[in-house]
Amino acid sequence: MTVLQEDTLYEYLLERQEVFSLKDITSAVRAKDSSRFGRLSTEIAQLITDGRLAFSVGVNKWITRAGCFTGAQFVIRPTKDELVNGILIPGHRFLPFANPMVTQKEYVCQWRGKEIPWTDTEASPEDLYPYYSLYGEEFAPQLVARENAANEEAFNADPYEDPPEVSIKTLDMRAIYREAAFVPGDRLVVTLRNWQKAVFDLERIEAAAWKAPELNDWLQAAEEGFRLAFETIGPKCSTEEQAAWAFFLGGERMRATPAYSLEDFLYEKTDKIESVPFGIESRFWYAGKEIPDYSRLEGIQTQSDQTPVEKILFQYNIPISEYVVQSYLYDALFRDDTEIAAVLDRIVPPAIRLRRWHLEVLAAYIFDTFQEFKDGYSIFTDKKTGPLRQRAAELHTAVVDLSIRLEKGEIDPTWLPKHSFIILSQIQNHAAAILEDLISIDDVPENEMNAIENSLDSMLDTYEDIKEMIEKSLDNYRRSNITLVRNNAAEGPAWRTVQIGIGGTDVWRRLVLPETIRLFEVHKLIQALFGWTEIYPFRFLFDYMSHLELLDADGNVKTSLMLSELTGQGFSELSYEYGACWTVKVIILAVHNGDENEAIHCVAGECAAPPERIEGPLRFRRFLSSLDSHREDERDAARSHLGAHFNKDFFDVSECNKQLAVVIAKLTRHAKTP
Repeated sequence: MTVLQEDTLYEYLLERQEVFSLKDITSAVRAKDSSRFGRLSTEIAQLITDGRLAFSVGVNKWITRAGCFTGAQFVIRPTKDELVNGILIPGHRFLPFANPMVTQKEYVCQWRGKEIPWTDTEASPEDLYPYYSLYGEEFAPQLVARENAANEEAFNADPYEDPPEVSIKTLDMRAIYREAAFVPGDRLVVTLRNWQKAVFDLERIEAAAWKAPELNDWLQAAEEGFRLAFETIGPKCSTEEQAAWAFFLGGERMRATPAYSLEDFLYEKTDKIESVPFGIESRFWYAGKEIPDYSRLEGIQTQSDQTPVEKILFQYNIPISEYVVQSYLYDALFRDDTEIAAVLDRIVPPAIRLRRWHLEVLAAYIFDTFQEFKDGYSIFTDKKTGPLRQRAAELHTAVVDLSIRLEKGEIDPTWLPKHSFIILSQIQNHAAAILEDLISIDDVPENEMNAIENSLDSMLDTYEDIKEMIEKSLDNYRRSNITLVRNNAAEGPAWRTVQIGIGGTDVWRRLVLPETIRLFEVHKLIQALFGWTEIYPFRFLFDYMSHLELLDADGNVKTSLMLSELTGQGFSELSYEYGACWTVKVIILAVHNGDENEAIHCVAGECAAPPERIEGPLRFRRFLSSLDSHREDERDAARSHLGAHFNKDFFDVSECNKQLAVVIAKLTRHAKTP
């Protein structure tokens, strides 16, 4: 597709509200630019599908967000603080009905036909973050910082410490709350009038206006919508996109009232959907389930209309655009190192062996592009952008090189830290995005330069952390001298690597266990791993009903079963429910040969486990957030539940194995007792 054709495509999608076909949109694009039309319809269909630019309603038929959401209704429940201060904070409250290309302060919100004015509100960042958390808690500081230039300066002044106070634009609701006699629990029903311009009508609904059966209908539609969204687009896209697809796939019932607010649904009403860790980010996912890891470096977005250079690099698992390649070439000019071989080594790390004709194509492209760029390049105009581009390029090269070496190594990837390739993919994508942004040698505004530099600092820290964890895992693997087996061909007692993680948290442990261990013994080990004391009942469950001979009369997995009996029936994971609040995922990983000195032991893990009396992962995460609060009362309340010296990042594998040894000794004595 040409640039004009692509621009026409996006304009069409921005304005269209009716269902459209591939023929409709292809005709509109060709009317503006009829060149290169041989594969035009195929490229348009791929771009819409791969980029999730519209919702599918049939074979080669779609509807845009404007068409799906215009006229739809959703709910916002103002908090007590908002009622007291006479404001409404947009934050994530309009998600996913607002046009993401419109900034929040450009929203037009109306009450009884009159536009609601905006006002400035000052508050501490910690008080504001909960209003942005549905985008992912990790993005809340960025979103607050972007509210105005003063906020960005305040955040950039110290990238490791939040400013004491910031200012954001909020809706001035004083007269409305007073006129409508708002009380805590009352809700706002919001109707989308114009998606393109983000125009909304607001009205009040009393807390007791809707009955439980009506709300339960919406709740069921919402849970089904999110389930279908997970099956359709998975976890790779943003939480905003996940919510948009959920509201589409949940049907008209989900886009109408009576309804819960999205906050109330996710935080209070559903026990099936929650926000879970996804590498260094967050996504919505099935409650208590871990998002599957990658086994290689993956691009978050794949392009349907790749150039020849992009296609070659993609074959070697380097999912970057041609703009990123060009940014590397500007970096070479800044370094004054334009040797083609040196540039190729930065773009394609030496761990990758290029086929000869691929090497020739890339070398020719680099040579030709250098000829095009070098005459217009000036190091003096690039003195601000150049150092940032160089740091981004070095980080990108390091991430690609590390991921490729891990893929080519002889280590079982199950020994790597959890979500290693997800984290590497996210860093790679962010670094590539910076390289695309910095391809121009024109001056970048100072505040944007500071934001990019802070982002790079954060990514470099994350890269160093994941690299250190990977190196420790490799050392553990080598010391354990594990030999992988295939199809149980090797001799000797069979052992398994088992990953045990607490749903909805970052807490996980990885154990080496004999396949002869029984589930009631695994229960004891789980209690020891997390420092729990068996105050609640427990049970093991499969995620789906199958092999009834493995279940007891209550439908739970028999605790007398051995791991080998589960793996022999094809099961590789099960859930351990502890009380009503905690769900632990048990994933059975690689087989290896044990020897006469082999013992049950922990080989890896992350984060301190939550005290068992805390009522589930949501409250645990809120207490963790409170530990970093500037408000002393919140910190004290969190410590009273977590413990005075609780350190959320602390995990000591040696201490963990000491706790396991005590339990293992008891199990051994019990087994020997006649």
